[in-house]
Amino acid sequence: VQLQASGGGLVQAGDSLRLSCDASGRTISRYNMGWFRQAPGKDREFVAAIKRSTDSTYYADSVKCRSTISRDNAKNTVYLQMARLKPEDTAVYYCAAGNLLRLWVDSDYNYWGRGTQVTVSS
Repeated sequence: VQLQASGGGLVQAGDSLRLSCDASGRTISRYNMGWFRQAPGKDREFVAAIKRSTDSTYYADSVKCRSTISRDNAKNTVYLQMARLKPEDTAVYYCAAGNLLRLWVDSDYNYWGRGTQVTVSS
């Protein structure tokens, strides 16, 4: 499956943003889907994930209660809606697909898309 993230940009603190991850090649219904991010000088970190079979969702504590991950299987797209953005949300955001158990671990994902830059100004 090929993945392409989009929807990033320069926003102000407190704004909202919706990232999209368009998939091709295979249907995303076959996969757990995750969002990760990497800020300059930092390791890539888990943001959110949605499980293949149940659509159960999981979030990092840093974004919980202000983010929503969802999938549209008909459009073969996964979304990450983020609200009340903070400067510390500034990072390149990546979407990923996989079938292993640890949805919060990047090495448990097999497929990665190019990221989209999100910059939050204070």
